[in-house]
Amino acid sequence: MTEIYIGADHGGYELKEELKKYLSELGYQVEDVGNHQVDPQDDYPDFIIPVAQKVVENSDSLGIVLGRSGNGEQIAANKIKGIRAALCLSEKMAELARTHNDANVLSLGGDFVSVDEAKKIVKTFLETPFSQEERHSRRIDKIKVYENQP
Repeated sequence: MTEIYIGADHGGYELKEELKKYLSELGYQVEDVGNHQVDPQDDYPDFIIPVAQKVVENSDSLGIVLGRSGNGEQIAANKIKGIRAALCLSEKMAELARTHNDANVLSLGGDFVSVDEAKKIVKTFLETPFSQEERHSRRIDKIKVYENQP
């Protein structure tokens, strides 16, 4: 089964803790990259960048990053070469992120999705495979060419 790396700052901490339990119930191996406590002064890059690095190092894994909006978390994750992080606010967005973009990190905003909605989004993201359609592969390949330029 796919290994899941998860990380959040104070804004996504509570949702992260709920999702860790849910993912374990589904049978996933979950590594919590932090934060491991609520710290209103923490900075999301300190937890999100390590999640993204672990996903790149383990090609069979996926990542979940959380904050208040998910925007900063998505931006930080996407700075890591090989990451395709998608901010998803619905199951449909999660499905398209996987089928069309082969997203390997899911970003969620704790202020914008309930725990129940987040569980549905996460389940969809984790269970939806990349379509392998030529047009989607071609587009991802163009991104890879760009990110590999000096």
